Amino acid sequence: MAKVLEFPNVLFESSWEVCNKVGGIYTVLSTRAKTLRKRLGDNLIFIGPDVWEDKACPFFKEDKTLLAAWKIQAEQDGLKVRIGRWTIPGEPVAVLVDFKPFFAEKNTIYAQVWEDYKVDSLHAYGDYDEASMFSYAAAKVVESYYTHNISEKEKVIYHGNEWMCCLGLLYINKKLPEIGTIFTTHATSIGRSIAGNNKPLYQWLFAYNGDQMAEELNMQSKHSIEKQTAHYVDCFTTVSDITATECKELLDKPVDVVLPNGFDNSFVPESTKFLKKRKEARKRLFKIANALTGNDFNDDTLIISTSGRYEWRNKGIDVFIDSMNRLRHDDRLGKKVLALLEVPAWVGKPRTDLVERLEKNKKYDTPLENPFITHELYNFNEDKTINMFRYLGINNAKDENMSIIFIPSYLVGDDGIVNIPYYDVILGNDMCVYPSYYEPWGYTPLEAVAFKVPCITTDLAGFGLWANDEIGHWATLSDGVRVIHRDDTNYEEVSRDIADTVVEFSNYDAEQVKKTRENAGRLSKKALWSKFIKYYDRAYDMALKKASKRK
Repeated sequence: MAKVLEFPNVLFESSWEVCNKVGGIYTVLSTRAKTLRKRLGDNLIFIGPDVWEDKACPFFKEDKTLLAAWKIQAEQDGLKVRIGRWTIPGEPVAVLVDFKPFFAEKNTIYAQVWEDYKVDSLHAYGDYDEASMFSYAAAKVVESYYTHNISEKEKVIYHGNEWMCCLGLLYINKKLPEIGTIFTTHATSIGRSIAGNNKPLYQWLFAYNGDQMAEELNMQSKHSIEKQTAHYVDCFTTVSDITATECKELLDKPVDVVLPNGFDNSFVPESTKFLKKRKEARKRLFKIANALTGNDFNDDTLIISTSGRYEWRNKGIDVFIDSMNRLRHDDRLGKKVLALLEVPAWVGKPRTDLVERLEKNKKYDTPLENPFITHELYNFNEDKTINMFRYLGINNAKDENMSIIFIPSYLVGDDGIVNIPYYDVILGNDMCVYPSYYEPWGYTPLEAVAFKVPCITTDLAGFGLWANDEIGHWATLSDGVRVIHRDDTNYEEVSRDIADTVVEFSNYDAEQVKKTRENAGRLSKKALWSKFIKYYDRAYDMALKKASKRK
């Protein structure tokens, strides 16, 4: 007889990225929301930071009739909130909370969490204070709503994502023990720091002591609150087996459930619209490339991109550039390559000279100055990508097989140059490359294959390992995903493998390309939330049963 799993009547979920498009967690939550809302209705409540002040949030639609009575009560409880709907598929309830008033209580809050859980906030710096005050404010929202709107008979869960929500999870654990708590670390703060500081994470993972490394890397406070939360919540989770190993070694706590990240294919347009958007994206990208470089790009040109946070080593930006550089004079290439580096940097305004060229409906045969970047950078001379271009002599010359363009802006449709949302830009690609060194899951390759764009990733990404398991062998390009082996020391080998894979793809005939794209799309359907939500059911069940015992 199948085990009956308990499921919440009310689910609160908080993240710094609720209605705040920063990185991959936004994608996790926004694509999963529709699946959960079908089961919970408006008892699914997301809580995010009100970082917009008096400006309108582009991802949030305020509704002053929604939870109106509670909002009055929340204000009496000292909370300033905006209530509405997150403008994503499913349109779940979203509460944006102003956390700034709690800075006045910061020292008292930190003293209490030290007293209760021995969390070290003494070494806090940077974004620690801002995240912690949001986390505290989000927990106060849960406390207020629970106190005034929910009976003790209801099954309630509070789910916090990343270290930025840890302080609030500990607050709920103490103040409202009848609520089940779930903590998901999408990447441990200390593991990311070890990798980002050019230390060999994987070779010596078994030997690293998390507390010791946190002291060495000045990460004591983030590591402390993440570690303590992992030990105290009802259900500690992460997103892949590779990060589960990291948690066990660095946080001294095995995860309770692994929650792989799924996708919602309602983001993928239907066939006719799909082809139209793909054609429009390619036309726009080729126009930008021509205006910038003076080179000619016909529709036979391969568009290849990488994207993600500007984590130079962790995301493999260095090896992507190196591999593209290998193609500049590679006679084996069957087609020209236009490579796009879509990574938000310290971006200024769109380049005026490029905007002027784009406004004229003509082709150019001369390059602009610095014909490899679309926007101004505040730190142009110090930027790692620019300096690597200079070191390698990349200048997008006419006689070369590869041109590369750095687009250092978030692609939300209003960047001033591309002016197309990221998902529409993906549609225009022929291949995506994500050669990550540190990647707990890897949403970017999953997004690519969902849009039928074959991609290259590595076996240091959770998605890469999942793809190998799902396909049943080491994934090759014809499977829709090429998984390349990567470790602490084989940078050159990875770079060569990427370049060789691009060469292979450039010589595919139309039927091979069609089959590869179909296989990419087919694989993505095995990672839909309808397949992966079962893992969340296990986590909810565990948290609720532990909370029930406390009741």
